[in-house]
Amino acid sequence: MVGFNWAPNQWALCYGQQMSLNQYTALYSLLGSQFGGDDRTYFNLPDLRGRSPIGQGQGPGLTNRIFGKMSGSETAQLTVLNMPVHNHTATVTDPVYSGTGSVTPNAFSGRGGTASNDPISNFPAPAPTGTNIYNSTSSGVMGSSPVTVTVSKTTAGTVTIGNNGGGQPFSIMQPLTCVNFIIALEGIYPSRP
Repeated sequence: MVGFNWAPNQWALCYGQQMSLNQYTALYSLLGSQFGGDDRTYFNLPDLRGRSPIGQGQGPGLTNRIFGKMSGSETAQLTVLNMPVHNHTATVTDPVYSGTGSVTPNAFSGRGGTASNDPISNFPAPAPTGTNIYNSTSSGVMGSSPVTVTVSKTTAGTVTIGNNGGGQPFSIMQPLTCVNFIIALEGIYPSRP
């Protein structure tokens, strides 16, 4: 890793470029085609442009990383499976209804079972059918006791919760500083333990 923008003699920038297998046999024997190549005429150097190098293997609690393989992305896009369990609140406003009407109840007379036009002692009754306790000519109204009328109201409608969000990818990049990675093309061949 160097802090300048060029590679010294007998070194190359790690840009993933193709190298002649015949010309750089010793380097090929170390790298092989792990970073690309056809294993006959060329092999590729590691490409570290815009990438962070990490050690191969599997650290405790981490994913296994295979030598020479690239992975990762600069952005991610959430799906419903990535989101925590949640719900949305819907608010329904039910308008208040008002109006006027009239109630004309039939009434039983409280005076000995005889028909009467005097409504003071009357009380609500079902519609008259074949009984003589009603006065068919009555034009009176009931006394001042209140009559409660219950009206059932059924409100029908649809509540829709609209979609929100734009589905745009977001950055997951770590803070970074760009430098160059270089690799020796020639030199003392490393000995294996």
